[in-house]
Amino acid sequence: MTPESVIEMIRQALMTALLLGAPLLVVGFIIGIAVSLLQILTSIQDSAFSAVPRLLAFLVAFALTLPWMLQKMLTYTTDLFGNLGRYGR
Repeated sequence: MTPESVIEMIRQALMTALLLGAPLLVVGFIIGIAVSLLQILTSIQDSAFSAVPRLLAFLVAFALTLPWMLQKMLTYTTDLFGNLGRYGR
């Protein structure tokens, strides 16, 4: 196994993790900004007011992106195990 192949494996793993986490991070960022602006405008500083909408948004985003995430993980795993003989050299 050459150093280039190890670097390529690590790069693929990191890119897959970034790709899978990005939708949830974007949803959390957008909802966090929206809730913060709403709290500023209404002067409501309740912690439950900020936590509940973010949690619900994460759950909805996770439920909507779950089939896509599973397909990406399955593709990555299949490619990794399919090339296992090449990595063993």
